[in-house]
Amino acid sequence: MNQQRVQVPIIDLTAADQTVSIALDHAFGEMGFAVLIGHGISPNVITAARAAVVSYFEQSLDQKLQDRIRRENYRGYIPLGFFSPNSASQIPDRYEGYKLHLEVDAGDPICAACDLYGPNKWPRSQPHMRAAILNYWRDCDALTTRLLKILAGILQIDATGLLDAFDKSLTNMTLLHYPPQDANDSGVGIHAHKDTDALTLLAPDPVGGLLIRPRDSDEWIAIDAPANSLIVNIGDLLELWSGGYFVSTPHKVINRSGQARFSFPYFAVPRFDIVVSPLIPPRSGFTRSAVPVGDVSREVWRTNWPDTTPGGQGYDLGTLTDYADP
Repeated sequence: MNQQRVQVPIIDLTAADQTVSIALDHAFGEMGFAVLIGHGISPNVITAARAAVVSYFEQSLDQKLQDRIRRENYRGYIPLGFFSPNSASQIPDRYEGYKLHLEVDAGDPICAACDLYGPNKWPRSQPHMRAAILNYWRDCDALTTRLLKILAGILQIDATGLLDAFDKSLTNMTLLHYPPQDANDSGVGIHAHKDTDALTLLAPDPVGGLLIRPRDSDEWIAIDAPANSLIVNIGDLLELWSGGYFVSTPHKVINRSGQARFSFPYFAVPRFDIVVSPLIPPRSGFTRSAVPVGDVSREVWRTNWPDTTPGGQGYDLGTLTDYADP
């Protein structure tokens, strides 16, 4: 099925600061998504990260299962169709993945304070993967810091306080492989959701498949993004911090390209003990409860397992059930 395509605002971060600020203000207030060029991350770094992701998933299933994710350490390989949305539907998504978190030594005191921290599981069969991914991660950290400073200026809040919330953060990445779906396959690569982070950075795959549903739209539309760009979107936590000024936009993946799709989104999440609530007066009609980052993160990850359902705390776990597939 052909998808309506939309040109998400393309923002050149090498432009003057005021120009960038105005463009991000408009993009994140209206659509919640932007395409960044001149973002400062070398194409070589992105290419190396993508090559590492492709190389990992091209291994045999037996090889990948040696790195299988465990409940007690939410890091490692996620088999195809294993994780389910954070809802009662339990319909699995059509992807296989590899989960990584901020690299923290097991002896760091923060591990005793919060069980979500710890060292990553790096596959021994892919010795170059760690360096390639961490180089990209480092550059995403720097870009996120820059974007948060700009967004703090837009909201007229103290940037220092906002950035401090990301010291020893719960920032994470998911390496993803979406096998091609048949043209008449009604399933989804990943279900309709809003990100439960602050900001997401994504190097777009040229095969496409990312669909968004902007505010006040009743259709899913595909994103066009040029080579070497990055897609950035607002997550629920930054929407809440902004009192609804910035919008967290529903999105999903459907891969009917006939080719394998690979991605490696970076999710910027504050430290576990941060409680997110509006930093400016909320927009009219915007009402959301404060979000304890550690508790919500733990519940999102716990309920990915196929034999679990949300525990009834009332947390918004990102999954949307009222958006029909195209």
